[in-house]
Parts: sequence; C-alpha cells; structure tokens
Amino acid sequence: MSFNCLTDIDDNISPLSSLVVCSFANSVLKYFSFPDVRSKWEYDESHVITALRVKKKNNEYLLPESVDLECVKYCVVYDNNTSTLEVLLEDDDDDSDSDSAGKVSDVVPGAAIEYGRILTRLTRHPVYILKGGYERFSGTYHFLRTQKIIWMPQELDAFQPYPIEIVPGEVFLGNFSQACDPKIQKDLKIKAHVNVSMDTGPFFAGDADKLLHIRIEDSPEAQILPFLRHMCHFIGISRSCAAVIAYLMHCNEQTLQRSWAYVKKCKNNMCPNRGLVSQLLEWEKTILGDSVTNIMDPLY
Repeated sequence: MSFNCLTDIDDNISPLSSLVVCSFANSVLKYFSFPDVRSKWEYDESHVITALRVKKKNNEYLLPESVDLECVKYCVVYDNNTSTLEVLLEDDDDDSDSDSAGKVSDVVPGAAIEYGRILTRLTRHPVYILKGGYERFSGTYHFLRTQKIIWMPQELDAFQPYPIEIVPGEVFLGNFSQACDPKIQKDLKIKAHVNVSMDTGPFFAGDADKLLHIRIEDSPEAQILPFLRHMCHFIGISRSCAAVIAYLMHCNEQTLQRSWAYVKKCKNNMCPNRGLVSQLLEWEKTILGDSVTNIMDPLY
C-alpha cells in the first residue's frame, strides 16, 4: 500500500502542499484528484479548486463522481486538519471497524486517512493526505479556494498557471509572463524579483533592493557563475532554474545533486543548458570545497 502524508519539506515528495500547488502551477489539473471528506456545509462554503466532495451511503464512503483513478496520477485527500498518519499506522495492525459506525454525515478526526485507505486499494498510484487539512492549506493559499462545483474542460484549459513554489511562501520559480502578472504578484505576496533574462519586467523597476536583473542569454555560452553569490544573498530569488538550484546549494550547504533533485520534483521539465550545469558544478566546489556531483550522468 502506497500512502503518504504531505509535509513542509520531505526528501521524497515536493515541498509542503506544493504538490497541490504544483497542479495549478503546471496546468495539469486533469492528472489530480482532490477528494474532500469534510461535511457538506463546509464543502459548500469553500473548497480547493476542482475538489469533489466525498459522500457516504449506509455509513460507507463512495467514490466521487466522474473520477477515473486510472487517469489520476496524484490523489490528494483532505479533511479539516489531519496532520499525522499515526492513526493509520495504528489501525494497520487492527482490522476492527469499530470506529466507523458514526452518522452518515459525520466527519470524524482522521476522515482523510480513513478514505485514503480505501483509495489505496483502487489505484496503483500513491495516495496523499494533505498535512494540516483544508484549514492550513486555505489559510496559506486563499486564492485557490472556490465555491464553484462544476468545471468545464475549457475552463481548466484556460486556467492561468502559478509559478512553481520552491521554498514554501518564500521562493517561487516562474516565467516572464508570470513575473508580469499583477494578480500573481498579489496572490503570492511577491516582494522581490530576480530576473535572469534579457527582458525587462514592469515590477520593482529602479528599486535595487527589490529587483536584481541579470542580463544573460539562454545559451551554453552564457556566464551565470559570476552572479551566483550576489543572487544567493538577494532576497526573493525567482525564475531561473539555475539560480534557484544555486540558491538551495548556498542556503543549505548541499550538493548540486541534492538541490537539482529537489527542484526537479517541483518542476519536472526543467533543463538548464550544459554551460549553466558546468557553472553550477563550479559553484558546488565554491560552497563545499570540492566537486561532488557527476554532471556526466544523463540526469544532467
């Protein structure tokens, strides 16, 4: 059985509820399912965008309508505030169903875990529990709440993606269009930009404390190494995958390999060119005193 609890930082999964935010960042909502096991009135009041309320019949959970689990890569179950898997681990040794005799509409502590256990028998993909539940998630990502229940395919296709969250609430990786979007700036409370491109954005112009603009082309000959230390000391790094990787290496004093893997989980299509990868290896030597990562590995 594959069962995971989303945590703020975990070596095996994307950060925080970033796995959920990732679905909105990459416009891949069709690969996500968000079963909501809260009460009807709580769901009607607000829920995660595209979430479906889980119903009960004869005290047994039903699968949400219109969900084909074989097409769902990530199934993220949430209740109000579940924050641990301890209940699940204890119940695995006990086949008793003695605590499932509540009322049909009751949502008891651990409801997300109870329903998650059912889903693990129906899908080959991992089932995740949203740590802290809806209370924590909606408090941080209020802009991903809605009362809307029915979504048309064209509405999902038109959904404007958010930047990738690298460090929860602090560091985001986006493209130039996102950096120019005032709604995104407001929603994510962006306080500064690092612009690693030849283009000039509309925000923080002329404010050296909030804008660091590194003008380099996206080519193997581009030189990013001379700017890395400055970028790592600049609050609010964003946009460039190479810049974010360098920041993580500097901030956590960790290898290029570990930082690369972390960012790859958040943005699986990242592909810094060979010139930048070689410079990141030099940066690793600067940070750790020696080159550890083998960039000849096909991974890079």
